[in-house]
Parts: sequence; structure tokens; C-alpha cells
Amino acid sequence: MNNIKIKDVAIYHPENVVDNQFYIDHFDKQGKDVRGLLKAMGREKRYICNDPNETPLTMAIKAATAVLEKTNLKATDLDMIIFTSQTPETTLPSNAIRLFDHFKPKAGTIVYDLNANCAGMTVALEQVSHYMKSNTSIQKALIIGSDYWSLISDPEDPLCYTCFADGAAAMIIERTNEEVGLIDSIYHVDTIFAEKMMYPAEGLTKGIRETNDLKFARNVPFDGSLVLEATYEMLDTLFKRNNIQPDHVKYCFSQFALSNINLIKERFDLTDEQVVYVGDQFGYTGTSSPFIALHEGVKSGQVKRNDYVIFWTIGAGFELIATLIKY
Repeated sequence: MNNIKIKDVAIYHPENVVDNQFYIDHFDKQGKDVRGLLKAMGREKRYICNDPNETPLTMAIKAATAVLEKTNLKATDLDMIIFTSQTPETTLPSNAIRLFDHFKPKAGTIVYDLNANCAGMTVALEQVSHYMKSNTSIQKALIIGSDYWSLISDPEDPLCYTCFADGAAAMIIERTNEEVGLIDSIYHVDTIFAEKMMYPAEGLTKGIRETNDLKFARNVPFDGSLVLEATYEMLDTLFKRNNIQPDHVKYCFSQFALSNINLIKERFDLTDEQVVYVGDQFGYTGTSSPFIALHEGVKSGQVKRNDYVIFWTIGAGFELIATLIKY
């Protein structure tokens, strides 16, 4: 009984829906045509916070509450709580401590924040799965990803302002004797974009001491397709190492850019049925992105129990991770 299973996943997003026309009108006034960008990124609608009381932490609490209810679990059943975000509500105490304070699990529960930017929740699944395999006293873990992108998106930045959105996902992973769970994973890191997207824009020290500017993320335009060659090699490696064919797998990719997803589909001859795409409905939600895709794929029947699933995503800088599981 040493396999680690995704028991279930739940999501939360604000009620406020914003469609493409708002952004087209917004940037037309600035003399910027974003129609081509919106098409390439695959956007139609997204959920944007308009409640002044909403925070990354409140979104995390709502997603976590939903997954506990779905799985008929209590907070006292949890042995770990991991929070992932690139827009944490606080840097100290950790958001995981504040989640502990809200849910009141047992005192021995392991809690910490993890930041691998948009790759965070996928990294957490891989890292926590390995930890649970080595520490057999851990039975159940709660992993939450929550990003409040609209809070730090510059209204003059076409990419972040039009394409990024707000939301959270939470999943329970647990020990099982079923033949499911993490099979393999692979990383690729390249720092060519290390200073292209930053928050705070000039770093925390300078932002506090000199510029007093912690308002928006900095985004210097970059060619996101540069990650694709490394991605192809990563996926090829997973297929070969595990003797599995691309057409035997379902895919929950980063929902950042539909253009990249389409190129990956073309490279491996993947069908629409294999690849879950929800970026047109939810926008790009950062760390939770592949797991909102998983949630919607399970909900629609596109992803079923015992399917092989690959999560692939990218963190700013950049850091890629691809993880193969049996769901």
C-alpha cells in the first residue's frame, strides 16, 4: 500500500466573467490591437475578481473546502497542507499556516508554502508524492494552488492583462494499494526569461527602499514558443522511459497558450479528445491551470480512472515540468 493517488480535485473561481470585447475596447483606446494575441492564446472568457474582500487566501479556502466536502473528509484527516502561489497573501506567516488556522487540523499536520511560479502545483504533486512514499505515516495530503493574477496585471500590458485570470484548485492525494499514482517526472530549466517577467518588478528590496512600486508585475515580451523543443524532448523521454505511446495518454497542459498546445498536439499527433483545453473558459490561472483542466476533464468524462495522464506546465524564468501519472 505505497502508491499515491489523486483522490479528487475541486476548483474555485470568482463569479465575475469578463469576455474578450472588454479587452479589445480597453486596448483599442491605447492604440494596441490585441485581437491576434487573444486568438493565439485561445481566450474567450475568464473569471476576474471584483470583490474587494477576495484574496488568494480566500480563494484557496473555498477550493479546499470544496474538495474536503467532495471527498467526505475532515481537516483532522489531513497529514499535510501545501499551498502554492506566486501571489501569496502573505510571505510571513506562510499561507499554509493561515489555512491551518482556518481549518484546524491536528497539530502534527505538516504545512508549508511552495513557490515554483506557474509550475508550483504540479511540482507539489510530484514532490509530495515522493515524500509520502518515503514517509509511510503520511496518509492524506491537501495541495492547493491559488493565484490572483488580475491584482498584479498592468492594464497597459496586453499579455498579462488580457490572458491571465483568477482562480484556485485543491486536490486530496492519499495512500492507496491501487496500481495508480505518480509514475515518472522530468524537469527542464533554462534562465533565458529570468528577468522577462518579475514581481515585484524591480525586486522586493528596491521596490520597498527606492521605487516604492510593488503594484504590477513586469512583463517584457518574449517568445514563449522557445520552450517547445525542450518540451518535445521531455515528453519523448517520458514515453520511452515508460514504454508508453503518446496516443495512450490524456494531457492536462498549461493553459497559457493555445498556440503552444496546438504545436504539441501536432508534434505527437494528439487528438482533441486526448488534450483537455479550458483556457477559453477560465483564462490562464497560473499554478492551478493544469488542475482546473483535470477537474473539467474528469467532469466531462474526458479523463477517467486508470487513464494515463501527463501534466505539463511552465514556471516563469523558465522551469518546465512534465509528470506522468495513472489517474
